[in-house]
This record gives sequence, structure tokens and C-alpha cells, in this order.
Amino acid sequence: MTASLRRPPSGQPAIRTVAMPADTNPAGDIFGGWLMWQMDLAAGLAATRRARGRCATVAVEAITFLSPVQVGDEVSLYADIVSVGRTSMRLEVQAWRRPRDGEESVPVTEAVFTFVAIDDQRRPRVIDAP
Repeated sequence: MTASLRRPPSGQPAIRTVAMPADTNPAGDIFGGWLMWQMDLAAGLAATRRARGRCATVAVEAITFLSPVQVGDEVSLYADIVSVGRTSMRLEVQAWRRPRDGEESVPVTEAVFTFVAIDDQRRPRVIDAP
């Protein structure tokens, strides 16, 4: 994935948020866990839309932190469906940051998330064709 991170993906981000002081570690950088949380939210939105119902995260593959996020940075998260199986799907998620006073977007984090569509009893269910 990293080689493709020259510019943000085309299309609208699944989520756009601002990194706040409460999201920092003692050194003043944004926690990696905060970024992973945002990525899971973005992937969950895309998965739920595709499955037309509730989904659960079951795996995250090789999360890579490429550059730090600072307080005040705008963070845009893009989620693209890579594959859809009978009950599960894989989504590539990229996070990009833009300084508050700038225009250049910089890649921050990337990972592949796996979600399973679930029913009301939290058991896997079939994902209907699009």
C-alpha cells in the first residue's frame, strides 16, 4: 500500500476530524490508538453501508504509522472495500493529515480491516450482492 500514498484517494473521506489536545501522549503527539479508533470508525461506516446492516471488526492487518499527527491537524480517513466474501469483507483504510494552516496533505497511517456482517444475535450473516 505505501507506494500508492503519493496523494489522498479520490472521492470523499469516510470521516474528517480534527486532532485535539485530549488525544495526545505526554510528548504532545497524537496517540496511535486514537488514529486506529478513527480508522475503525471509517471502516465500520463503509462496511455497514455495504452490508446494509450491523458489522463487527474481526481483524486489523499490519497497521503502519507513517508520520505523526499534531494537535490541530485535520485528519481525513478514506475506506475502500478491497474484497467481499460470503459473510465478511476487507477494507483498506488510509489516514491523511493536513496542517491547520496549510494545504498539503501527508499520509499518516494505513491498514486493512476485516469486518463480518452480523445479525441481531451477533452471529455472522450473508452479505447480499450490491
